Amino acid sequence: MRDDVTHDVPALHRRSFLKYTGALGAAAALAPSLAACSSGPESTNDTGGGGGGKGRTLTAVIGYGNDGSWDPTQTASAFAMAGNNHIYEGLLDTDPISRQPYAALATQVPADLNATSWKFTLRAGARFHDGKPVTADDVVFVFDRILDPNTQTLAKGFFASWLKEVRKIDAQNVELVLKFPFPEGISRLTLAKIMPKHVFSKPGAWDDAIKGLAVGSGPYRQTAHHPKSNTTFEAFADYNGPRRPAFKKMNWLTIVDAAPRVAKISGSDAGAQIADNIPYANIGQLESGGMTVAGGAGMNNLFLMFNTRHKPFDDVRVRQALHYAIDTEKMVQVALKGHGKPSSSFLNEANPAYRRAKTVYDYDPDKAKALLKAAGVSGLKIEILAVNVSWIVDCLPTIKSSWDAIGVRTTLSPQETTAVFTKMDQKQDYQVVAAASNPNQFGLDADLIMHYNYGPQNLWMQYARWAGDPVAKQLFKDMDRATQEPDAEKKKVMIQDYIDVVAEQAVLYPVVHNELMTAWDPKKLSGIRPQPYPGINLLQAKWV
Repeated sequence: MRDDVTHDVPALHRRSFLKYTGALGAAAALAPSLAACSSGPESTNDTGGGGGGKGRTLTAVIGYGNDGSWDPTQTASAFAMAGNNHIYEGLLDTDPISRQPYAALATQVPADLNATSWKFTLRAGARFHDGKPVTADDVVFVFDRILDPNTQTLAKGFFASWLKEVRKIDAQNVELVLKFPFPEGISRLTLAKIMPKHVFSKPGAWDDAIKGLAVGSGPYRQTAHHPKSNTTFEAFADYNGPRRPAFKKMNWLTIVDAAPRVAKISGSDAGAQIADNIPYANIGQLESGGMTVAGGAGMNNLFLMFNTRHKPFDDVRVRQALHYAIDTEKMVQVALKGHGKPSSSFLNEANPAYRRAKTVYDYDPDKAKALLKAAGVSGLKIEILAVNVSWIVDCLPTIKSSWDAIGVRTTLSPQETTAVFTKMDQKQDYQVVAAASNPNQFGLDADLIMHYNYGPQNLWMQYARWAGDPVAKQLFKDMDRATQEPDAEKKKVMIQDYIDVVAEQAVLYPVVHNELMTAWDPKKLSGIRPQPYPGINLLQAKWV
C-alpha cells in the first residue's frame, strides 16, 4: 500500500514474509527479551516448573518454524502469530474460534460499527512487560508505522484502504478516523498489536523484532527465544486484562517434521501436552493412546501459483487445463484421509461470503486435454516447486499422476519453505509453485482474504508476475470498489463476482481446502478449542 487508493500486501523483505504459514512476539522485560534474540543455548525440554501441580510448565509442539519474523506489523509466520496473540494485545482482539471482537487494551467495542470515527479509552493500569505503562502514544506509534506510505508492512494491507489516521486525544484516549464506513475494520484491530514506543522507536529495534524481540502488554511474556528450537513464556504478573494467564510457564517447541512431532505427544511419557498440525494418518494412534484429536475446517488450502511470464502459463487455457486434470477427490481420500474438500471457490464453503464459483475445476481429464490442444500445447514438461510441509508433500503424488495421465511429464521438487520463497524473492524463473496458505490467520472477512492474495502491489502477484495483465488491472479496480461499498449485501455480491474472475483466471488458486488437526491430553488440559488455522490459542485453557 503505497497510497490511499490501493490496499494490497506490499512487497516485503524476505525475512519478513511468511516462511511458515499454514501457507503464521512474546516478550520478557526488555533486557531478557534482548537476550532472547541471541542464538543462546537451545532446549527442547521443559524449562523449569516441571513435575506435578499448577506451577508446572505447559509444553506445546507447533508444526511450523519459530524463525520467521516476530514483528506483529509484518509477520505471517504461524508460530509467531500464535505467540504474539499471547503476548501482545490490540485495542480489540477477536475470539480465536468465533472471531467475535472483544475489548482488550480498549475498555469497550464501539457501539456504532458504521461510524467514521471510533474512540477508545485504554484499560486503566495496563503495563508492558518491562513495567512501563501503556499510553495513547504507543497506540499512535503503531498505527503511524502501519499507515506510513514509506514503510513496507504486511499490516498496511489490512488498514490503509479504510483507515485515514489515528489521533491521540489524551494519555488514555485515542480516536480512529475512517475514510468511509467499514464495519469489518473492528475485527481487523486485532492485527494491530500495540507495541511500546520507547522500545521499538530505537534504532535497529524493528530488525530485533523480526529476530524475536517482543515486548507486549498481554498475559504472557517471552523468557527465551531460540530459532529453530523453542520459545518460552511466563505468566505476566501485572497483567490486568480480560484473559488471565492460567499457566505459570509455557515451552513451545518447533518440530516441523511430522514423525518427531507426533512422537513428542505420544505414550505414557509424552514430553508435551498439546500439538497442532497433526497428520491424518496418526489420528487413530493418538486417540487410542488417550489423546483428544479434533480439527477445524477453514481456509487452509493447497494452492497452485503459475509464473505467467513463463510460457505457456501466460495462457489461461493452460492454467485451467492443469486444474481440471487433477483428481481432487482422490487427493482428498488418499492424501487427506477424507479431511478436506475439493475447492469450489477461492473461499472455503463455511465462509459467510462463499458462493460456488462459475468456474469449478471438477476432475475432467478430457476437458484438460482439449484445453491444451486448443492452446497449441503438446509435450509439456513441468517441474513443480513445492514447500515441504508434510501434508502438501502427501498431496503432490496425486498432482503428478494426474498430469502425467494427460501427457504432461511432471517432476516434483519439494524444498524447505524458506528455499522456495527465497527463489521467489530473487525473481528466479519457475513454472508452478505448490504451497499451503491460510488467510484465516488474519480474519474471516472476504475483502481481507482476497486482498491478502490479489492486488497491484501484492507480493503474491509479484511472484505470479500477473499484476500488469489487463484482466488483473480490471480485477483490482473491482476489488477496490467492493471495499468501499456501504451496503453489506451489495458488497457480498461484488466480492463473489470478482472471485468468479479469480477462479476463471486460475493464476493463484486453491486445489483443496483441508482440516487442521490439534491433539491434546484431556487428563491434563481443559478449555482447548482446535483452530481451523495454524497454531494454538491457550488464552482460555487451563490445567485440569
